[in-house]
Amino acid sequence: MNISKEVRSLAEEPILKINSIEVKYHEVILVLKGVSIEVPQGGIVALLGANGAGKSTTLKAISGLLKHEDGKVTDGNIVFLGDRIDKKNAEDIAKAGIVQVIEGRRVFEHLTVEQNLVVGAHLRRDRRAVKDGLEMVYHYFPRLKEKRNETAGFISGGEQQMTVVGRALMANPKLMLLDEPSMGLAPMLIKEIFNIITRLHQESKISILLVEQNAKLALSVAPYAYVMENGRIVMDDTSNTINDENVG
Repeated sequence: MNISKEVRSLAEEPILKINSIEVKYHEVILVLKGVSIEVPQGGIVALLGANGAGKSTTLKAISGLLKHEDGKVTDGNIVFLGDRIDKKNAEDIAKAGIVQVIEGRRVFEHLTVEQNLVVGAHLRRDRRAVKDGLEMVYHYFPRLKEKRNETAGFISGGEQQMTVVGRALMANPKLMLLDEPSMGLAPMLIKEIFNIITRLHQESKISILLVEQNAKLALSVAPYAYVMENGRIVMDDTSNTINDENVG
């Protein structure tokens, strides 16, 4: 299954290629079964499916976080910017430019908002780059600038989601993996978060792989999507076509 010509026109070679991977946990539980996905340079692609379909496992396979859960890519491969990464550790993958925003708004609750953001820049040694990163985050999330000295555990759920996305931006990613950014948020906050994600993508050209249960929401921002069931990709097409199929 390949991304259509109109989407692939964004770049000749995808920034990310997942080639028929299988993933097992504890060496026996087969979770992903021959999954293939492409993300174009500067593109945004959605990965849709119900709870337990294997979406988060796919992201962890890309970011190297599987190893922390006794998971492993046992077949196939993952290529990022022409370099195979499925055998690399999470830190090296992050250094290469892939950053995952894990579901659940996982802030460091006892740190301030700005301290949370600075943690995201731990791989950047240049103080000027860290300062510029903060300015960029506050440009996209002005509310975080207002809250920068407040303890992250006491800000709203929407502000915590902004914080974790901002923290990911501080790492200067080439590819951002967003895992269920709408989870647990009120409709107005969801709209605000997705408006910011859309603007961020348009202005920064960061490539994005977006995992969402809310298919309608994801298809409104991603021109191409994959649908996953029981660890397999069962459909991939333009968002308009998938919308017409009433997926989700």
